[in-house]
Order: sequence, then C-alpha cells, then structure tokens
Amino acid sequence: MDDEKKMEDVCACCHHKNTPRDAKEQKQLQNRISRIIGQLNGIKNMIDDNRYCGDILVQIGAVESALQSLGYIILQDHMQTCVVEEVKKGNEAIMEEAVELIKKLK
Repeated sequence: MDDEKKMEDVCACCHHKNTPRDAKEQKQLQNRISRIIGQLNGIKNMIDDNRYCGDILVQIGAVESALQSLGYIILQDHMQTCVVEEVKKGNEAIMEEAVELIKKLK
C-alpha cells in the first residue's frame, strides 16, 4: 500500500490514471491486445483438445513474447511522456518509479 501511494505521489500524470493517446496509437494497442487474447483462446482450445504439451508450450512462449513486446511499447510511451514531463518539472524522483516499472517487465 505504501509503495502504491509513493508511486502516485511521484508521478502526477499517472495519478490521474489517464495517458492521452491519439486514435491511431490506441487502435494499434487494441489490435495487439486482441491478437494476444486470440492466442490465449487458442491455448485454451489446445488444452481442451488435449494437444501435445510441446505445442502448447510453444504457444505460451509466443503469448509471453507478445505481452513483453506490448509492455515495452507502453513503457517507452511512459518514458517519453510522463517521465519527461515530471523531470522537466524538477521531479527527479520519477526515475525511481521508472526503474521499478522496468524491473516489473523483467
């Protein structure tokens, strides 16, 4: 709980839980999410069909990779917008939050 509060205090733009994105950017992110959901549904079907474990594991790896890629896109956007804005305001503590977010992505 304290960590959540600290992160909110550090990043004012995230406090509002709203990052403005243009329509094209939102569409691209939504398309990525839709593909990931499709992959997950495919894995569910493979399990329902008792498919070979190796085939399922390959698909799980593909989903993990797709999620990782999405995470990096969101992180890049965060660094180029929220973090830059906060540093310009003199809030150097935002860097701690950025490092913690990077750690969460692996």
